[in-house]
Amino acid sequence: MIAATVDLDDAGQAAWDVLVVGAGPAGTLAARQLALADRRVLLVDSKSFPRLKVCGASLNGQALAILRSVGLGGLPESLGGIPVNQFDVRSNGCAVRLPLPEGVAVSRNRFDAALVEQAIAAGAGFLPETTAILGQLCEAGPDESREIWLRHRDRAPVQVRARVVLAADGLGHGSLREHSEFCSRVTRHSRIGLGGQVAEYPADYGPGTISMAVGRQGYVGLVRVEEGLLNVAAALAPDCLKGAGGAAQALAAILDEAGFPPIASLPATDWHGTLALSRRTARTAGRRVLLLGDAAGYVEPFTGEGMAWAFAAAMAAPGFVARGLSSWDQKIERDWQQTLRSLVRRRQYWCQILALATRHPLAVRIVLGAVSWVPSIAKPIISSINRPPREVRSHV
Repeated sequence: MIAATVDLDDAGQAAWDVLVVGAGPAGTLAARQLALADRRVLLVDSKSFPRLKVCGASLNGQALAILRSVGLGGLPESLGGIPVNQFDVRSNGCAVRLPLPEGVAVSRNRFDAALVEQAIAAGAGFLPETTAILGQLCEAGPDESREIWLRHRDRAPVQVRARVVLAADGLGHGSLREHSEFCSRVTRHSRIGLGGQVAEYPADYGPGTISMAVGRQGYVGLVRVEEGLLNVAAALAPDCLKGAGGAAQALAAILDEAGFPPIASLPATDWHGTLALSRRTARTAGRRVLLLGDAAGYVEPFTGEGMAWAFAAAMAAPGFVARGLSSWDQKIERDWQQTLRSLVRRRQYWCQILALATRHPLAVRIVLGAVSWVPSIAKPIISSINRPPREVRSHV
């Protein structure tokens, strides 16, 4: 378990340049890069680390390029990550295998913990098992800051002040719950997430392949990660679990419908769920507050795109923080929202199309049939999804 590096009371007495809420890929990479730039950074998360996380556990080419650009290219491999080079999609007996240009599968519990350690090594303070609630503006003028109330377990909340707050605390972004302008809207027909890791499974689920089973009630992604485990992550219709009789039964039904081998150990696996996945956030910036990662909006990913989107936003954040520390104005907020549209939302386009298609069995059969006849149809989509941002391409 990764220990706190600062006492909560001491955190309340310190003058922080940046407080980052959420130690997932977006928040932690941003905290690391800011600490390397000599900013006083405090990273907080409501969980202890390592911790379980519902995720497809894959880093695609874009994500790996960003890691290389900041000197962390060897991190996934050092954690036992497994190279991924193939995408196996099946639905109602139709099957397509597509080559992937680059990828690595590594469990989120191990990967996220390693990123936290990197942020600490860079000089960021870290407070695990600590909830954060954004407060009001303080000290208008050159010393303007935001108050944040931190609570560790059963202790009384402590007020902390930071010049800039980065909210990267996931789908619900609970740190902003008292500020309605940052509310998120769940999109129509949004699915819920379900995930876990399986220790015993058929040899058909070999290393190096992301398997994806598409059914009428959702889809299931499976990939081998370190220590011989099979990571399972699904996006399911909200009423699917109840109708099937439980998580294991719902997953088994989709695997069977798609034509994948059954996994007998599904009932013995510890499954974890999420809030509704697909959502848009009303505003992704406010006075001395920037949202990034899943907190800024989410689209169902397929082959590791989610962490790439998180990293891209994290890389952009330090420049905006530097502007905000000098002098905050509304142009910072407008520019941040435009940057997210450019770096993240435009790249989510193909995933939005694919997510919509998976809700219609006939569309899935048509797409898979077309790709099986002309595999090159999928190449520009895969290339677009894996291409790193222009700023990163110039450094790798």
